[in-house]
Amino acid sequence: MDKKRIAEILDEMGTLLELKGENPFRSRAFHNASQIISGVTEDLSTLVKSKSLTEIKGIGSGLAGIITDLVTKGVSKQHEELRSSIPKGVLELLHLQGLGPKKVKVLYERMDIKSIAELKKACEQKLLRPVDGFGAKTEENILKSIEQRERSSDKHLYPQALESAEKIVHMLKGIKGIKRCDYAGSLRRRKEIIGDIDILVSAADKNRSDILKKFTTYEEVESVLATGDTKASVILKNGIQCDLRVVKDAEYPFALNYFTGSKEHNVEVRSLARKYGWSLNEYGFTHIEESKSSRKGSKIPSCDSEEDIYKALGLHYIPPELREKTGEIEYAQKHAIPKLIELSDLRGTFHCHTTDSDGLSTLEQMVETAKKLEWEYLGIADHSQAAAYAGGLSPEKVHAQMKQIDRMNEKDSNFRIFKGTECDILSDGSLDYSDKLLSEFDYVVASIHSKFKMTEDEATKRIIKALKNKYVTILGHPTGRLLLEREGYPVNMNEIINVAADYGKAIEINSHPMRLDLDWRYVKYAKEKGVRIFINPDAHHVDGLHDVQYGVGIARKGWLEAKDVVNTWPIRQVIHFLERK
Repeated sequence: MDKKRIAEILDEMGTLLELKGENPFRSRAFHNASQIISGVTEDLSTLVKSKSLTEIKGIGSGLAGIITDLVTKGVSKQHEELRSSIPKGVLELLHLQGLGPKKVKVLYERMDIKSIAELKKACEQKLLRPVDGFGAKTEENILKSIEQRERSSDKHLYPQALESAEKIVHMLKGIKGIKRCDYAGSLRRRKEIIGDIDILVSAADKNRSDILKKFTTYEEVESVLATGDTKASVILKNGIQCDLRVVKDAEYPFALNYFTGSKEHNVEVRSLARKYGWSLNEYGFTHIEESKSSRKGSKIPSCDSEEDIYKALGLHYIPPELREKTGEIEYAQKHAIPKLIELSDLRGTFHCHTTDSDGLSTLEQMVETAKKLEWEYLGIADHSQAAAYAGGLSPEKVHAQMKQIDRMNEKDSNFRIFKGTECDILSDGSLDYSDKLLSEFDYVVASIHSKFKMTEDEATKRIIKALKNKYVTILGHPTGRLLLEREGYPVNMNEIINVAADYGKAIEINSHPMRLDLDWRYVKYAKEKGVRIFINPDAHHVDGLHDVQYGVGIARKGWLEAKDVVNTWPIRQVIHFLERK
């Protein structure tokens, strides 16, 4: 079991102990252990083998035993016993926004509410209002949260679906007889929210049954929905539906293109094929009978790849991320599809947190990991003082961190650490630090972390005022959304992008899996207006630095080239850009 999943289980155990009314110090120990394990840079298997888990501060013998079981067996008896002691439906209540363990405990013990359905009924009947800690507003917010959950119940975050898909593709590629294999659908187009996983395989007919059997009996499969001669559908243990299709190798390029989508893109491509006198579907090109096309009778070319399909239609190859009917066909006809940014283009990143605020890794650990990624620079942007809940830095702590960064830069002239801050945009649009202090940073990320319930006019004016501050460099997570959990605050994003362009401000693509904000639908407009983009991970531990890969996907969907993204630039160009303020 990997470190991420172990940290999740420890955190869940802490929550379960809270629900059972156990000693708060014990539940807190599990929550703390979860954070500690998240920040551990050493391999857990190595620590288990060397029996050195207890050498980590905050990990006692009991916790070490649970972690050891999870690492070696993939299961913990204590965890299973805790889960079985609380109805499953009660645990699901914790996923509703605004309901923490204390409130869920009240609902469970005092009102015998054991599921989301029962809670929804109680709210609709206004039964929660007399209960201490609840009220009419709480009922209203709970119903909104339930509605949001119902709308997204069959949706999943891109990184979660990607992880599952990559494991399945890796497994399938090891099966004898498979020639080609890849995932398709919205996952291949790198949409931020995924429905089902579509996987495509090419193989000879004689191998189909063996491939489908190994797929449906794969260890991550929870249940089999259907299986046939060429297709099988399953539900994975993480709740995602996954469909596998087996096609002939000659059909593979056409099937991959068709099942990648989008539907709107496919319609345009098929319409273009008809002008050549051809019909196009997931099996290939065929001549249209009695076609009145001026190109009737033109020979259908052999297509061994998607590139061949687009070439046959007189188009430049269109990367999957752009297949959203946002002008890609017109650009492809002109052979003007840009060379999209790649993960390897990044030379560093700028929105990162350390243990000085609410991060789980030290400044030294973050820098060391950045060097291992072969980056040339790293920007540290810990929280400003208003974010007390996140250990926001006082001016005194800011200066202490700046001195530490200066010392580290002096020791290594081949790597640059930039001094930044994630400064809160206060409710009136002013910034959390004085201009004098802001002027001492290399750059400033301005973000909203409070008072989300605003009108569109209020939110837009608040952000615009912050952007007009001469020391602000980057607008952080522009809408504050948390995918599948919280809608972003209402803003006029076109207006904000216009102001950013006028004042020379940059906007980040926050690469955290739950944010992916700036939304890709606005990225292309930002590029057209000349607004520079940063791809930032909002990393709170060393592993979080790898989240830039998701931001690169959003950048590609927004038609960005490497030159459009500041943290692909060489260090001298970056310094020049930052010094403009």
